[in-house]
Amino acid sequence: MRLFGTNGVRGVVNEDMTPELALKLGKAIGSYFEGNIAIATDTRTGNEMLKNAVISGLISTGNNVMDAKIAPSPALQYYVKNTDVDAGVIITASHNPPQFDGIKVIDRDGTELGKEKEEKIEEIFFKENFRKKAWNEIGRVYDTDILDFYIEGILSLSDVEKIKEKGFKVVTDCGNGAGSYTMPYLAGSVAKVVSLNAHPDGNFPGRMPEPTRENIRDLMATVKATGADIGVAYDGDADRAIFVDENGNYVDGDKSLAAMAGYMVEKKGGVVVTPVSTSSCVEEYVKSKGGSVIYTKVGSPIVARKMIEIKAVFGGEENGGLIFPQHQYCRDAGMSTIAMLELMAKKDKPLSEIIAEIPKYAIYKTKVECKEKSKMMNEIKSKISGKMDFTDGIKVFEDDGWVLIRPSGTEPIIRIYAESMDEEKARKMAERYRNMIKDIASNL
Repeated sequence: MRLFGTNGVRGVVNEDMTPELALKLGKAIGSYFEGNIAIATDTRTGNEMLKNAVISGLISTGNNVMDAKIAPSPALQYYVKNTDVDAGVIITASHNPPQFDGIKVIDRDGTELGKEKEEKIEEIFFKENFRKKAWNEIGRVYDTDILDFYIEGILSLSDVEKIKEKGFKVVTDCGNGAGSYTMPYLAGSVAKVVSLNAHPDGNFPGRMPEPTRENIRDLMATVKATGADIGVAYDGDADRAIFVDENGNYVDGDKSLAAMAGYMVEKKGGVVVTPVSTSSCVEEYVKSKGGSVIYTKVGSPIVARKMIEIKAVFGGEENGGLIFPQHQYCRDAGMSTIAMLELMAKKDKPLSEIIAEIPKYAIYKTKVECKEKSKMMNEIKSKISGKMDFTDGIKVFEDDGWVLIRPSGTEPIIRIYAESMDEEKARKMAERYRNMIKDIASNL
């Protein structure tokens, strides 16, 4: 039985994600690791309840805890990587709706914990084989401030003076999430800033945490109304960044990934790593700059570990999660923000012109609710033929493009991605497979 999903442990607060579970998981994490463990949360309403339960488990097993309060996930990951703490725990449900929360474990190198280590923690959890400490051996809790350290780390790797020369105006949409504590200040170090939804609130009154086109229409309008050069929207824990160009146009995550990957390959050459769900525009653009692309399963930890393995120059996902190896091996929206401004400054082009260089493909996404995901995937596989890739789910290559069918790692749904040069063809391909899956579901 698995406890950890693609992005840690997640569930609805006080239903699946309870303080009892958090305490037990804290004890399991604390029994696997030994030493100093840093912890932070996003702004969700369950953050203090779950954090305190996890802390209780960690100190009961003899670990000291460094409490970083509310912070972006990449800020805690940067702190873990660059200090003498032995692990990290982030209380977050990232982009999920407000009722969700979660617990994610960070390894000593700042990356999200790998599957093998997760399974060892799961074994401790289910067997309740917790480390026991005497009353005078339990750990202690210490407050720590990590935000300035994180911001300074990003700026130290950036051409700050070149960005400042351009006098950019940036609109940051923090979505009431953890980015409220860093992003306006980070962007403000190099540009003029207009902030939206920068008051932390786990009810997410400004917009939902997922920075979709529909959710960030206020940002798109504000960029246009204020004459800004760029807009940036962040998810709940600020590890993903979605951009808006100077005309108020939404920039798909595939295109920002392609633009940044091409820029990094231009500077250093090398290989880019991205999941099978990513648009073909990334590989086509990277190849035009002299680089190459390797595909992985969906999931930023999988991308990051492949990057480490092959010493990739860059990597990322189509959802706005960009990974800069010179900084750290995890998605980082703060680094993405400054890097995009640097790209605009170095190229001396507005974002719209940079994005216009990216090959044009249309991706259509849909989903089907499904509780029996494993059984469903086996049924789908038995009913289709042709050229396929099973790196993650089922990727079917057709004359007009491709379709990827894969089970969600965090929700009871089957995700369907379809790509074609023509938007209507992509939609039709996706809907054809969606209807097939619904027919299969009715007979399961």
